[in-house]
Amino acid sequence: MIEIITPGLLTTVQDFGRVGVMKNGFTQNGVMDRYSMRVANRLCGNCDSAPVLEMTVLGITAKFTQDTVICVSGADFDAKINDKPIRRNKAYKINNGDILSMGAAKSGLRAYLAVAGGIVGEYVFGSASTNLKFAFGGYNGRKLQSGDVLAIGTGAFPLGDIDKWEIPESEYGNDTELRVVLGPQNDMFTDEDIRLFLSQKYEVTAQSDRMGIRLSGEPLKSKNGMDIISDGIVFGSIQIPRTGNPIIMLADRQTTGGYAKIATVISVDLPLLAQARPGTKVHFELIDRQKAERLLKQEQKEFHSYLLHY
Repeated sequence: MIEIITPGLLTTVQDFGRVGVMKNGFTQNGVMDRYSMRVANRLCGNCDSAPVLEMTVLGITAKFTQDTVICVSGADFDAKINDKPIRRNKAYKINNGDILSMGAAKSGLRAYLAVAGGIVGEYVFGSASTNLKFAFGGYNGRKLQSGDVLAIGTGAFPLGDIDKWEIPESEYGNDTELRVVLGPQNDMFTDEDIRLFLSQKYEVTAQSDRMGIRLSGEPLKSKNGMDIISDGIVFGSIQIPRTGNPIIMLADRQTTGGYAKIATVISVDLPLLAQARPGTKVHFELIDRQKAERLLKQEQKEFHSYLLHY
């Protein structure tokens, strides 16, 4: 069991999210930074999709009431076990009675805690991810509170020499380049608008959350307005509303949207997007779909190469 002493600012149970439910009006939900979740789970001996805790801005303090193995990944939250600093992206043995404490994010925005066997959560539509809007999934459909007690699952793979289970820590800066492919309504924008979109640096605003990131910069215009007949939205879709400043849609996005989509952030760069805190400078690089697919295959190959030799 995990007893929550202090819950952090926004800590929820998340996994890869709900597949095939958006056609019925439900959001996908799930972790914001899939790479960090996969790393933490693999280093604990879990399958990639095992539920984890996602912490935003401020981490938890928690007491473990059983022996287990944990891994913290994602942003640097100054994590400690019994007041002793630990590294990110490294597996650690936990003994009954140990205290994990995490502070505020030093870099990045979100951290993840995986536990061998996974966090036990309420499964709805095939996922334990927390849906805050409709209050289902995860832990009672809400963010964690002081006094909550979370169960730990079973079924993790044996790890052997745990001291070997570590990969390089992720680093996050205040200037982020995101690679994009052109969106389904890019023809609604002038060549000058697309040039401006790709050449300027935007700033992440404080009006950003798990639903979307709002950017501030020189406004864009379209040839005949921004409105379209509502259609589907994917994680990373970049909408241009009437203000002319982009909104990048994230894990808790609505199922459809009525603003023109100028571009889409490629899958490989979505974790960087998830870690962009208010004030971060963002600029876009245009690539084609073939390169985006090659980069995804390369990332998957590198990810597996980190762990196969253990």
